[in-house]
Amino acid sequence: MPGWLAKQIVDGLNEFSDAVERDQLDPKRFTSRTVVLNVKPSKYSAAMVRATRQLLDASQAVFAQFLGVSVKTVRSWEQGVSTPKDIAARFLDEIRQNPEYWRGRMRESFALKVN
Repeated sequence: MPGWLAKQIVDGLNEFSDAVERDQLDPKRFTSRTVVLNVKPSKYSAAMVRATRQLLDASQAVFAQFLGVSVKTVRSWEQGVSTPKDIAARFLDEIRQNPEYWRGRMRESFALKVN
């Protein structure tokens, strides 16, 4: 980073800090933006979980490892005994959005274990 740019950034941050301390934030001089992502997780039925796993051509065991959950958890989702928590549902949403990418990522994660 050029020295003049670094100085400009530091000077701007100092100016902002001083304005905050003096409680004199002028909206014409300092702008802020709020970014809101539309990432509310979907609600997953047993059939949707199974269909998502099948998009990756994965067994329950491989799918569970990929998601970082137990096979028992995947099985219970697919049998409708329980539903994925929000974090897992977000991951499933991402898989459904771009299954080719996640199929590739899953394959990259394979490690062949020879006994």
